[in-house]
Amino acid sequence: MAIKAPLLLFLLALAAFWASTHGATPTHYSVPFNRTSFPSGFIFGAGSAAYQSEGAAFKDGKGLNIWDSFTREQSGKIADGSNGDVAEDIYHRYKEDIQLVKKIGLDSFRFSISWSRLLPKGKVSGGVNPKAVIFYNNLINELLSNGIKPFVTLLHFDTPLALQDEYGGFLSPNIVEDYVGYVNFCFKTFGDRVKHWVTMNEPNGWTIYGYSSGTFAPGRCSSYAGNCTAGNSATEPYIVAHHLLLAHASAVKLYRDKYKPYQKGEIGITIVTHWFMPKYQTSASIKAASRALFLLWFAHPITFGDYPESMKVVVNNRLPKFTDAQSKLLKGSIDFLSVNYYTSNYAESAPLANGVNVTYVTDRATTLTRMADANNSSLPIQDALKDSLRIRYHYGHLSYLLKAIKEGVNVKGYYVWSFLDDFEWDAGYTVRFGLTYIDFKNNLKRYLKYSAYWFKMFLLK
Repeated sequence: MAIKAPLLLFLLALAAFWASTHGATPTHYSVPFNRTSFPSGFIFGAGSAAYQSEGAAFKDGKGLNIWDSFTREQSGKIADGSNGDVAEDIYHRYKEDIQLVKKIGLDSFRFSISWSRLLPKGKVSGGVNPKAVIFYNNLINELLSNGIKPFVTLLHFDTPLALQDEYGGFLSPNIVEDYVGYVNFCFKTFGDRVKHWVTMNEPNGWTIYGYSSGTFAPGRCSSYAGNCTAGNSATEPYIVAHHLLLAHASAVKLYRDKYKPYQKGEIGITIVTHWFMPKYQTSASIKAASRALFLLWFAHPITFGDYPESMKVVVNNRLPKFTDAQSKLLKGSIDFLSVNYYTSNYAESAPLANGVNVTYVTDRATTLTRMADANNSSLPIQDALKDSLRIRYHYGHLSYLLKAIKEGVNVKGYYVWSFLDDFEWDAGYTVRFGLTYIDFKNNLKRYLKYSAYWFKMFLLK
């Protein structure tokens, strides 16, 4: 299936990803291999997210979000019982961090806006937090003054708690109007400088973890699926996903109709997927690998205006339906598609023992590769900075990404997750994804890892 859009940002060829994660050696590239190997204008960046990195969770008028609540009320689901109250304190240290982004030579920095920091009650009518406006203006201006492009995510798992409490957040269609009000304020306030918008990050993954297994906020699931006090794993993921899709499409229409003509920016969505190989060369395993590639849950509606037929068959009457108007709104609702990917997996057909198919993705998988380091705080700092596995990971992916580009895939950028070691959701601080080491025992001091210096050399022209 070809996804048609004026710009396909980050459409990383899955075949190339498979090769890079299965030990293939990129011997076909001449040395040196660096940024000049990529097309002119190709963007290299690194990412972050508000709850994972900002900190200042209860300062300067910020309202609560569902993670502020979840990490307290369901703290047992966080591997180390931690939270993002302080995180890496980007809220107070953004200038220092931007200098590190600049030192590495990255072109762009991806961050998310905290909906509840900007609108503490979740609605413009509930009041705007002026200190949040100042913070995000300062962050954007500081990036631009250092020659770094801001790449802004509007929603990264952190629905305002006020809306969750009022009507169940994304379980209710009411969320669409409130989300549109929020993004309208962002476009109006920051869109003169921000030219790349992502409506939401990994809505397909968040839907599963937040409403099927219950391991992410708001922690809802059926008793047979996980340890939750409320929820329905067989129905709620599809309801939430439906409203996320409608919120996305409504935001894109607003931007295109009202702001894009004079702000000249682009707007898309970020979807997560993993490459799945059949565990056995059987028809059942091959079909399971296809089903487990849950990219199409969101990619198909935003391309064609409806869910894929295979999903309709599996989910049946638990899957909400789009009206004709909604289908028209969804179809083609991206200027670019951003794909997050991390690991390669095996899949086999293995429904739950009680015969209940909880979600469209019911296949069990074994992870083959990981990019995160374990929490190595016990090591001397100089040893903890030696992340050769991360260097090999990015070298392999970039090598095969370049091969995909040479074969005609229109890829425009590569963003590393993540810029800093951060609060990694249900893993807490037990893993480290960053190019930058955070010394959580010493006032959050920053140290560039070997991988950061590898990127610095790679990015030199």
